[in-house]
Amino acid sequence: MSIEALIFAYVVSLLAALSGLAVYSELRRRRFGPASAEDRIFRCENCGLVYTDDVDVDRSRCSQCGRLNDAIEF
Repeated sequence: MSIEALIFAYVVSLLAALSGLAVYSELRRRRFGPASAEDRIFRCENCGLVYTDDVDVDRSRCSQCGRLNDAIEF
């Protein structure tokens, strides 16, 4: 086996190990990380309260002052 083939095999095996470790790390992060909330964020135009409500709600009533508010669009 030539020296070039040995170096190539060594580099490929290191890159494969590093790629496998990156994939494993990403899978662990997704599994144990906090799940994203499916709620919509609202901010009351009257009192300034920031609160969340269900995804299917277009307008939500503020729990502090009772005003109807639209969802915040990012």
